[in-house]
Amino acid sequence: MLRIAVPNKGSLSGPAGDMLHEAGYRQRRESKELRTVDPVNEVEFFYLRPRDIAIYVSSGQLDIGITGRDLLIDSGAGAEEILPLGFARSTFHFAARPGTFAGTADLKGRTVATSYEGIVARHLADNAIDASVVHLDGAVETAIELGVAEIIADVVETGTSLRNAGLEVFGEPIMKSEAVVIRRTGAETDEPKVQQFLRRLQGVLVARTYVMMDYDCRVEQLEKAVALTPGLESPTVSPLHNEGWVAVRAMVPTKDAQRIMDDLYAIGARAILTTAIHACRL
Repeated sequence: MLRIAVPNKGSLSGPAGDMLHEAGYRQRRESKELRTVDPVNEVEFFYLRPRDIAIYVSSGQLDIGITGRDLLIDSGAGAEEILPLGFARSTFHFAARPGTFAGTADLKGRTVATSYEGIVARHLADNAIDASVVHLDGAVETAIELGVAEIIADVVETGTSLRNAGLEVFGEPIMKSEAVVIRRTGAETDEPKVQQFLRRLQGVLVARTYVMMDYDCRVEQLEKAVALTPGLESPTVSPLHNEGWVAVRAMVPTKDAQRIMDDLYAIGARAILTTAIHACRL
C-alpha cells in the first residue's frame, strides 16, 4: 500500500485535499483525523505538520509527500521534488528599511532574521556572502524595530505587512515556491503505484488548465480554424449532415478560451461551446 503524507493544516492543506479528491482518492472527513485508508486505490494518507513532511519522507517511512518547495529546502532533508502542483505559490524576498540596502551583496557582515533559516543560509552560501542568520518562529517584521536584525527574509505576497512595518523589499527574489510532490532522494519513482499517483495528479493539473471546445465551421475555413485550435495532437474533425460543414473538437487553454471563441466566430464558425474537463490522461 502506498503511504502518502499530506499537510494537515495551513494554506497547503485545503488545496491538497481538493486535488487528491479530484484525482479520485478518498480523503478525511474530519480535520482532526490523522490517517485515512483508501482500500480501493491501495493508498494510506497521513496528515502531518507541513514542516515535518520532508523529514518523514526522507526517512523512508512514507513513500511520497505533498508539501511546499520552501519547506522542503528549509528542512535540509534527503528528499527531492518530483512534481510541481501549481498552488500555494509564494515568493521569498529580503526586506529592510527603505533605502538601506540595494542588493544581495549588501548583506555581507549583516544579520538576517527569518523563519526559514535553511533557505536563507543556502542562498547566502550560493552567493558566497558571509552574514549571520537569526531564526525566529512566526512573524519577523518587528525584528528590525526591536534590534534583533538589520534585514529580514520572508514570504512576500501583497507587501502590505512589510509596508505597515515600515519596510520594503530589495534585491532579486530569494526563491519562488509552490506546492510540490516529494520523494526520498534516490528512491525509485518508476514503480507502478507511484506512477499511477503522479499520472492522476497530472490529469487534474491538465483538467484545470484546459477546456474542451466544440464548434461547427465551413470546410473552406477548416485550416484557419485548426490553426486556432490545434489541440494536443490534432483536433477531431467530423462531417455534418449539411454538406460543406464539419464539427471540430479540441482542447484549448482555459485562459485563452474566450479570445479563441471570438476568433473562430470571426472566420464563420458557429455553435461554439466550451466544456469543463474533470479528469484526463495524456
